Amino acid sequence: MTKPPAHRPPVPRRQLPKSLKELTPARHFNPRTFFRELVWKALLTRRTGEHKRPEFPKLKSGQVAVTWIGHASFLLQFTDLNVLVDPNFANWLFLLKRIKRSGLKISDLPPIDLVLLTHAHFDHFHKPTLRRLPHPKIGVMPWGVGDLAHDLGFARIVELDWWESFSNGQWAVTLTPGQHWGARTLHDHHRGYGGFILEHQGRRIYHAGDSAYFSGFKEIGRLFSPEVALLPIGAYHPESFRCVHMGPDEAVKAFQDLQSNWLVPMHYGTFKLAFEEMDEPPRWLRKLAHDQGISHKVRILDEGVPVVF
Repeated sequence: MTKPPAHRPPVPRRQLPKSLKELTPARHFNPRTFFRELVWKALLTRRTGEHKRPEFPKLKSGQVAVTWIGHASFLLQFTDLNVLVDPNFANWLFLLKRIKRSGLKISDLPPIDLVLLTHAHFDHFHKPTLRRLPHPKIGVMPWGVGDLAHDLGFARIVELDWWESFSNGQWAVTLTPGQHWGARTLHDHHRGYGGFILEHQGRRIYHAGDSAYFSGFKEIGRLFSPEVALLPIGAYHPESFRCVHMGPDEAVKAFQDLQSNWLVPMHYGTFKLAFEEMDEPPRWLRKLAHDQGISHKVRILDEGVPVVF
């Protein structure tokens, strides 16, 4: 298997904002609409869900247990490796209210060997959560993000370019391209973003991070054919959001491009980040899967409940 050479996308030129609209997420709408749709409506919505005391399964070599914590946060477990991806246990992100509680508590996590952070956005790289983790050994993240993690308790921080891999001899992690952006603050354009392929015990798991649909999914599928694809399906309405996010329809296309066996949806139902109803993404995904005859390949997880693949 020959991977493309490691690289990163060009850095856009810095420009001063021309209006308040440019200070809202991805410049999609004016601040008044942002506040009404994403802040005020969420404040009026009662928080649901409950923390579950997880019953982690006893695994055999080659099995992986996938636990969805909520939003884009997952715990991936092998017999000898525990991995967190984009952990976020926050009830609030500044003004944004968490609508559904995390599926488990930080105190219920097993010892964490590896943390994968797909990009620096606050809903994926949540510093208060990372500080509370019980001293994870290794943090892997895209280029330009490591300085944010230096005081968060990691024993080692690794930055990767697209298609670059890091391995400890038993497992390997590869940063894959995405169609998103990585800035944590205004014009913070030097930070990278992407998804991760995790390879261990003959298994390949793909976490897409945040991404719009793009041709790169076919390349990832050609190189890796990950068995389990964790794909975002929320924050796609209005239509302009699709330049950085996928809806269920495009997630199904990405799943087919990836040549995966199972599609596990994420990035929905936790924070109100767009205008679609909170329960619309999984409902639409179920219909698409039924219509296309792939319902047996779609695994919609309950937060806090491990599922063995």
